[in-house]
Amino acid sequence: MGLIQDLYAFQKDNQIFLHTRFGLSGDVLKPYKQTLERWLSPDVLRNQDTSVTKAKQAISAYRKAIGEPAGLAELMVFYCENAAGFCNEFGGQDEDYLGALIRMFEQALEVARQLPEADCDALMLRLDSVRTISHNLGYGVGDAMDYLLADHAGN
Repeated sequence: MGLIQDLYAFQKDNQIFLHTRFGLSGDVLKPYKQTLERWLSPDVLRNQDTSVTKAKQAISAYRKAIGEPAGLAELMVFYCENAAGFCNEFGGQDEDYLGALIRMFEQALEVARQLPEADCDALMLRLDSVRTISHNLGYGVGDAMDYLLADHAGN
C-alpha cells in the first residue's frame, strides 16, 4: 500500500492513471483531453508549440489505464477535431503533423466502427465534420480523409 501511495504522490501522470483505472473521477477523459488540447492546439500568443508525440502519449496512457473502446474512440475523434481545427484557424502545420492527423482519423474510424450503432453514428458525424474542415488544409488531407471514410463505409 505504501508503494502505491508513493507512486501516486510522485507524479501527476500516476495520479491520472490510478484515477482512470479505478474510476475515481467524474470525467476520466478530462485530463487526457486537456493534454490533447495543449499539444494539438496550443496558445499561439504564448509561443507554445505543438507535439504530436505528446498528444499520442495521452491516448496511449488512456489505453494502458483502462482502454475502454468508447473512451478511446472519443479521444481519437477529439484529437482529430483539435488538430484539424488548429490547422484550419492558424495554418502552417508541417506534413508530419498533417500525416499524423490522417493516421489518427483512420484509427478513429476503425475504433468507432466497433461501437454500438448509436455511438458509432455520433462519432462518424464528428469525423465527417473533421473531413470537411480538412479540405481547407491543403496537402491532400481532405482527399485522404474522403478516401478513408468511403473505404470504411464499405466495410
